[in-house]
Amino acid sequence: MILSMPNLQRISIAVIFALFGLAKAQPAQAQLRLTSPTIASGAAIADDYACTGADRSPALAWSNAPQSTKSFALIVDDPDAPRGTFVHWVAYNIPARVTSLPAGVPQTAEIAGGGTNGINSFEHIGYNGPCPPPGKIHHYHFRLFALDSKLTPDDGAGAAAIQSAMRGHVVATAELVGTFER
Repeated sequence: MILSMPNLQRISIAVIFALFGLAKAQPAQAQLRLTSPTIASGAAIADDYACTGADRSPALAWSNAPQSTKSFALIVDDPDAPRGTFVHWVAYNIPARVTSLPAGVPQTAEIAGGGTNGINSFEHIGYNGPCPPPGKIHHYHFRLFALDSKLTPDDGAGAAAIQSAMRGHVVATAELVGTFER
């Protein structure tokens, strides 16, 4: 049997469609997402979460972590600070099963439900909110890191130690940015 060119093209196209039909579609991994019911992306942070108010941590929630996630780390900083990036919160070894932190996480080493608060640039444990000098708007970056392991830094670790310990273990990141000015 001799196949003409149009018939050969039809058969080739049919084979290609059949092969694609047999291949299982792999769902794309959704990106890690970080949200807050109290901070809209790019919007002003309320006084309740700053030094001008209650200075408590905002509620945070996340979703779509990769299956390989073993723990989370959170770093909140202000790159607009007059003397360089100022860290407002360091938290790490948040268990993979955890998908949120409530507002007002206590400033203790241990986080209820799992995890550890590190040392911020105020040299305090846990969260201290925006408190920039009067003048320009500052941007506060809430960065969540999904990690393929737990971290083992020394007690009282700050952002630099956590970032060093995370090297090579970050499987996904998400960021939420709020603003504040006095």
